[in-house]
Order: sequence, then structure tokens, then C-alpha cells
Amino acid sequence: MSRSAFCSSGSNLVPKTTEALNPLNRPKKHHYLNGRQRTNLYQKNHRASKVLAYYGLRSPPYKLDALEPYMSQRTLEMHWGEHHGGYVDALNKQLAKNDLLYGCTLEELIKVTYNNGNPLPEFNNAAQVWNHDFFWESMQPGGGSSPILGLLQQIEKDFGSFTNFREKFIDAALKLFGSGWVWLVLKREEKHLAIVKTSNAVNPLVWNDIPILNLDMWEHAYYLDYKNDKAKYANVFMNHLVSWNAAMARMARAQAFVNLGEPKIPVA
Repeated sequence: MSRSAFCSSGSNLVPKTTEALNPLNRPKKHHYLNGRQRTNLYQKNHRASKVLAYYGLRSPPYKLDALEPYMSQRTLEMHWGEHHGGYVDALNKQLAKNDLLYGCTLEELIKVTYNNGNPLPEFNNAAQVWNHDFFWESMQPGGGSSPILGLLQQIEKDFGSFTNFREKFIDAALKLFGSGWVWLVLKREEKHLAIVKTSNAVNPLVWNDIPILNLDMWEHAYYLDYKNDKAKYANVFMNHLVSWNAAMARMARAQAFVNLGEPKIPVA
């Protein structure tokens, strides 16, 4: 009797049999998932024709020296090229041994492998791949300042002021114990923005929150540039690196799923 799978590569989750999910039983044109630009190849030898393709290492949306002097090219080469790349490689090796998970989008994979708080072995690598993709896009050259329009209005509504939000976000980063992440999220049920801290690889997707912004507080994210000065790193992120353009785009998309009430119409 064949087993059912957890995910499909499409938007509709339709259970598939193990045989159907096995990439070696699929035509080659179906080997590439979700438009990924880079695939990991697993071969028994140089002449082998069997190819498994899962998740690729996505490049940051800017050159590796574009965030200098606030985040150095050396940090990006190490953080993205080694740590992030290592999570991708480790995840693909795990998936090569578990064809039930083949075909999941990365978000589906995170939710399935979180397993209601009892994570499967694949969870940490899957979540860290997603977290880092999101982190690179949470920054931009010439970032910082403050958001505008609807996101700023919502921040002022939920935190009292942008200054209050900024202070709470940095305070959360400094009070995070060990390694982890700080997030600005939109709570679906409560219908408001919140700052949450997560340890290790955990991200807000597992609680059905909608991430708007994140800050990597693992030591490898800041040590080369700021040593153990986490306060300086967090302040530099808010002052010079954070991409409010990305955050506002994410917020606009989030409002397709969460009704925050009637928009404020400017009075002429």
C-alpha cells in the first residue's frame, strides 16, 4: 500500500503517492521546483543520469558589497555563501532520503516539519533557508529612515509611535537569549502588528503569523563587523539597512488576508 504525501508543488495540496513523488519516476522537466535558479545535484558517479533537484541558494537582491560600510562584503560572503548555503545543502541531503516531502513549497515544508512543536529533522534547515531569504530582502542599500503610508499608520496605531516601535524592536534584539531572530509580524487573529522573538530556526509561519520584517541575531550575522556589540548592530540595522520598501510591500500583501478596517482617507 502506498503512503500519502504531505504536500504538492502547486497551490492546491493534493495527496500523492510515494511512487508519484519520487523524482526519479518523474520526467526531467518536472525536476525543478518553484522556479529555483540553482539546484543541487546528487549523482552516484560522474556518468550517472539520476538527478534530484530540490531547493536552490537564492542570491541577495543586491551585490555582496552593496551594504557597506554597515554590513561588509566579507560578512555577506561568509553569512550568505557559507552559512545560508550550508543550510540549503544540508536540507537537500535530508530530502534526498525522504521522498514524502518532495514537492513541498518551502513554506509548506516548514509547517509540516514543525510537527506541532515536535520538529522533524528537516525543520531547522528548511526554516533557516526561508529565514535567510527573508532577511536578505529585509535590507537594502540606503535603507533605514522610517516607513510611510499604511505601514507607518499601523505601526503608530499598534505601538503608539514609530519611535516606540523602534525602541521595542531593538530592545527585543538585545534581550533575545542565545541565537535566534526578531520579527515584526501581522497577527492574523488579533489583527495587529507585534514584535516577536524566536529561538534558533523557529519562525512565525508555524503560528500562522505573517512576517513583515526580520533581524538575524545569530552571532555569525554581526560578529565580523561588530564583534559582540549587539546594540550597535541592531541600531545600524534600523538606521541604515532595513528595507521599508520591502516591509510595505509585504504589509500590502498581508492585508489581502487580514482585514485591518477601513483605510484612512486624507482630508483635502
